[in-house]
Amino acid sequence: MDGGRDPGRDGRPVTAEPRWLQASERTAWRGLIGVMTRLPAALDAQLRQDAGLSHFEYSVLVGLSEAPHRTLAMARLADFTCGSLSRLSHAVKRLEGKGWVRRTPCPADGRVTNATLTDLGFEKLAASAPGHVETVRDLVIEALSRDQLDQLGAICGQILNRLDTAPPRPR
Repeated sequence: MDGGRDPGRDGRPVTAEPRWLQASERTAWRGLIGVMTRLPAALDAQLRQDAGLSHFEYSVLVGLSEAPHRTLAMARLADFTCGSLSRLSHAVKRLEGKGWVRRTPCPADGRVTNATLTDLGFEKLAASAPGHVETVRDLVIEALSRDQLDQLGAICGQILNRLDTAPPRPR
């Protein structure tokens, strides 16, 4: 065996003892989990109450508003929203029903479907954004000092970079 490591069912080495989190690591991890759980719920609740949108639908509108010609391929929009194509398709269907988004075949590749933010959808986003931004400011921005915000940005960047470059883990 390899230095006290036995191969697991998937052929990868398994250590005899897990590397348990130290107290400070546990505190940081549980705090991050709390934020990851509670912040999206709070943002979703505000948007549903004030704008009649889910946070995911709002993200779809934002992604389209920032794209050239307010248009993105559905697969690129799914990447932007960190949602599956299935979830995105359901959300876009709801947004289409309200006249805020339009789906069309991509002129360059008929196999690709584009989503486009309509003028009415842009107006909806513009009307919804102030309340959302105020909630973000209240819950996150104003809770931290300028130095803490800079640190948070750097920390999130490092974690996102790790997530983007990490090889997929076997299931």
